[in-house]
Amino acid sequence: MQSQCEPNMTLSLCEVVGGARQQLHEMTGLQPCSTVEVTQTDDGWRVIVELLERKSVPDTMDLLAAYEAELDAAGKMRSFTRIRLRRRCDVAERAV
Repeated sequence: MQSQCEPNMTLSLCEVVGGARQQLHEMTGLQPCSTVEVTQTDDGWRVIVELLERKSVPDTMDLLAAYEAELDAAGKMRSFTRIRLRRRCDVAERAV
């Protein structure tokens, strides 16, 4: 028998990504731009999402930040960290 803490069904990849993006938006107030990476871990998920830190004109000068979110198996965010910051036009990324 499953405990009340365990999810009664596994999440799809789309649900994990959508949940991570929504929770990051709620926590930071920033708009998600793209999902960079999704990895299933032993006890949940690790998702990296780029968020728009600062809008600029022209768009190529926008500042994008990559955030790493750790989610539990039910898709609830346990932690998040900004791991990179770059201009939209930059090919190479800079460490934060």
